[in-house]
Amino acid sequence: MNGDAIKRVTNALKARLEKFDGQGSVHVGPLDDPNANAASLILFLYRIIPSPTLRNHEHRVLSADPPATTIVYRNSFPLDLYFLITVGRRPADEASLLETLGKAILDLHVDPQIVGADVAHETVHISFEPLTTDEASRIWQLFPTAVYRTSVSYLLTPVWIDPPIPLQGPRVLQDSLREGSKVAPIDV
Repeated sequence: MNGDAIKRVTNALKARLEKFDGQGSVHVGPLDDPNANAASLILFLYRIIPSPTLRNHEHRVLSADPPATTIVYRNSFPLDLYFLITVGRRPADEASLLETLGKAILDLHVDPQIVGADVAHETVHISFEPLTTDEASRIWQLFPTAVYRTSVSYLLTPVWIDPPIPLQGPRVLQDSLREGSKVAPIDV
């Protein structure tokens, strides 16, 4: 993916939640946005960090053009995205709001990946990220006018931001070591 990777992954997660909800009412944005009140779920990206396990790795992807070849990006930036998912304030009783949140959790647990054209044919893993009470309250304190609602956090990783030009190198046309050719010894 390129510079639009964060937007693509956010939109793919939103579409995924809207698909299970069936009402198409997932709001992406701040928790105190007036438009969020009409949504059944609110999706808020609250943290972006470099992926510690992939930070110094090359990003390898298959080309879209036949024949499929491997494209290598050396200076890609792998990110971990943390999303808060909470219920909206659409007119309903508390039990049905919690049922909506429970169904979202189940959907993301049953199929914990986003793949396909929406995310440039990458695989983005989705995992439940436990929040302590202190962490949740710090996020909600960012929005003093918002009324606290039950929330869960999810980690989506890896989200690759690739440079515009992949690593270019000569193609290996022949491996002389495997074909039994002799290699001259190196004098030390």
